[in-house]
Amino acid sequence: MKTEKIKIVNKKNLKPFILITSLFALWGFANSVTDPMVQAFKKVLELSNSEAAWVQMAFYGGYFCMALPAALFVRKYSYKTGVLIGLVLYAFGALLFYPAAISEEFWFFCLGLYILTFGLAFLETTANPYILAMGHPSTATRRLNLAQAFNPVGLLLGLLVAQQFVLEELQSDDITDFSVLTEAKKALVRTTDLMAIRDPYVVLGLVILAVFFIILLSKMPQARDQGGTPSLGNTFKKLFSNKKYSYGVIAQILYVGAQIMCWTYIYQYAEAFGMSSEDAANYQFGAFVLFLIGRAIGTWILKYITASKMLMYFGTTAAICALATIFLVGVPGLYALVLVSFCMSIMFPTIYGIALDRLSEEESKIGAAGLVMAIVGGALMPKLQGMVIDLGGVAVNDLNILGVSEANFSFALPLFCFVFIVYYGSWVHKNYQNI
Repeated sequence: MKTEKIKIVNKKNLKPFILITSLFALWGFANSVTDPMVQAFKKVLELSNSEAAWVQMAFYGGYFCMALPAALFVRKYSYKTGVLIGLVLYAFGALLFYPAAISEEFWFFCLGLYILTFGLAFLETTANPYILAMGHPSTATRRLNLAQAFNPVGLLLGLLVAQQFVLEELQSDDITDFSVLTEAKKALVRTTDLMAIRDPYVVLGLVILAVFFIILLSKMPQARDQGGTPSLGNTFKKLFSNKKYSYGVIAQILYVGAQIMCWTYIYQYAEAFGMSSEDAANYQFGAFVLFLIGRAIGTWILKYITASKMLMYFGTTAAICALATIFLVGVPGLYALVLVSFCMSIMFPTIYGIALDRLSEEESKIGAAGLVMAIVGGALMPKLQGMVIDLGGVAVNDLNILGVSEANFSFALPLFCFVFIVYYGSWVHKNYQNI
């Protein structure tokens, strides 16, 4: 094939590619280190489930609110400037955890996460199309899959940090009933635990600042359009009338929702048949490893088949695994749930690359915002799955639906997501050649 003769990344762009690719690991780290914080804040600050859920709402809400402003900013200036703004916001939000821990106010931590994800929205809106632009269009999706392969590296590191430096250090985790403690003892435990939550974010903020200065002092390609900037209204009109793009945004919303559901509720799934959270965490770690392996394999497979075909195959396998997750009980179902992560590994960059393929540089900049705003699926769909799990009460297995617990049945939602993703892949394969 012709694409095999073209390098994924040429020598001139190798250093910029490496620098921008490092960002994929950095926002992967933020994603996975934040997930366990829902449970941590619930324990430390004695919050209800709905109150603790503000952690995820702040995190994914920041993506939704800032993605379009970030795209408009990059449209006016350059990719490099967008990356630098994103790094500043990322670092500032992380460093806000220091005064938040002193104040011991939950809203302060949520504010830090909200600003942090302003930065992540800037980075994802900028870095993804920037990677697509760093080389020949025929290898763009492969190039993005390669860069995205470093995202699960950050996921693994974030999970390890959360487990070893936060969850393991929480004194509140060893206390079953806070009401029996004196106010002085409660205050001491709260202060100690909030410091444990604070430290990884403060260190992360300092690392982000170091990356900021490295990129600031590095020469980066501008990847600008030649020939002026078309009107924003015309750009939106073209995007909304492009079914490949608009269907891609829907597919991305459902994919991100499925990903967060499969990773967040692995603990409830394991709890339904009596497995401890500590043991379930090992399965989540295995899921992240398979996610990393899947990204690498997917990048290689794209040498031989089109992106739409690969999306169909991986989506179909994910749907089969989701069915097994629903109807197999116990450890076999948990294995099926872990395997879903391998199938999901290629979906975000592949949907992203397909949706933006054959768009102009201007359309890609604005179109990238819609695909990043689609991350809001990670806030909305897990909430819906939680409502399904709560149908029978507060326990995860107090109601049977179709012969399985509501925790098992709730994975019908990811199944629905994967079915649409398969449809999207098949529709693109039918209507576009070589995508």
